[in-house]
Amino acid sequence: MSAPWLHIVGIGEDGMDGLTPATRAVVEAAEVIVGGDRHHTLSQTVTAERIAWPSPFDAMIDTIRSLKGRRAVILVTGDPLWFSVGARIGRAIDPSEIVYHPQLSAFQLAAARMGWSLADVETLTVHGRPVEQMIAFIQPHARLLILTTGEDTPARIAAFLTERGFGQSRMTVLAAMGGAEEQRFDGIAETWSHAVPAFNTMAVECIAAPDAALLPRVPGLADELFRHDGTMTKQEVRAATLAKLMPMRGALLWDIGTGCGSVAVEWMRAARYARAIGIEPRADRREMAAANALALGAPRLELIGGEAPDALDGLAPPDAIFIGGGLTGDVFSAAWAALKPLGRLVANAVTLESEAELLALHRAHGGQLVKLSVQRAEPVGGLTGWRPLMPVTQWSLVKR
Repeated sequence: MSAPWLHIVGIGEDGMDGLTPATRAVVEAAEVIVGGDRHHTLSQTVTAERIAWPSPFDAMIDTIRSLKGRRAVILVTGDPLWFSVGARIGRAIDPSEIVYHPQLSAFQLAAARMGWSLADVETLTVHGRPVEQMIAFIQPHARLLILTTGEDTPARIAAFLTERGFGQSRMTVLAAMGGAEEQRFDGIAETWSHAVPAFNTMAVECIAAPDAALLPRVPGLADELFRHDGTMTKQEVRAATLAKLMPMRGALLWDIGTGCGSVAVEWMRAARYARAIGIEPRADRREMAAANALALGAPRLELIGGEAPDALDGLAPPDAIFIGGGLTGDVFSAAWAALKPLGRLVANAVTLESEAELLALHRAHGGQLVKLSVQRAEPVGGLTGWRPLMPVTQWSLVKR
């Protein structure tokens, strides 16, 4: 274990004056300071060599490593380990070599301005990330604190809210918090028209209209929320399928034969930072899956053209695998070999031929085999009757 040599310092709008005496002494003693233009301006009284962030950021890691042996300081905004580069640097450099100096985060400042308890809000970032990912958090009575970049981002979020029946949601944009130039803009989503600074933090109080779309993060979204061509994992079966797949924070799903992407999208919505790769040979279905991912708050769904098992070569090892169609012994063998320990595999079958494959695999490998049968009440003339969906045979197992 190496001794600490790198200091990552959070700095606010009040600059050097806002640092504790010990942290201020670290910055003032630095030989080299790494940061963005804003950070260098906030610390301009300190004489040191200055290095700006490169683009892409990954190019900076080697530069940071080369500073070992010098008094090196990296300046970031707020808390270095809360949606900041401190965590990224800590994955590349042994954390035992780093001293973190946290400052009040934008979330803490925004919560204080709004009078909200941080324990009762969702904290999100769309800074350098797809704005659509916040859609998954639009829920009645939810309070959201969102880090943004770009003067147009609040208007885009206002549009997402309005389109889903949350147009009366209260929005506040806060800029330059803690500094002499702090600004606040308040409004309603459906009438939002403020011009705001590019670097800002949003507070959203979600208020649902009686006809608002209800999009819970618990799996089982209504079928009509997805674009599809009729071939999809239906709502009730999808909920049961996701329960067996067990979405977890940061986990990766392979959705083999993804179709319209309903399972992959719900997987990503169900757990923070969950990822999914959809493998689908048909371009029209990949297009539907991409549209569904954007509309439902899973914009980072990765889609690959091709068929398993060949299309699986070179993919990152998954934590879970769903096979919705086209299961063969070769597909299972390739998928099972790639699956991580404690990974979950679920395969659904609706045809007799695919069911026969599941039965054979179940005999060879064990696991759980169930038959799912769903009936929905529908009009029959002037009355109501039960209309059955095609029964689904589901095989699931955990890799131990």
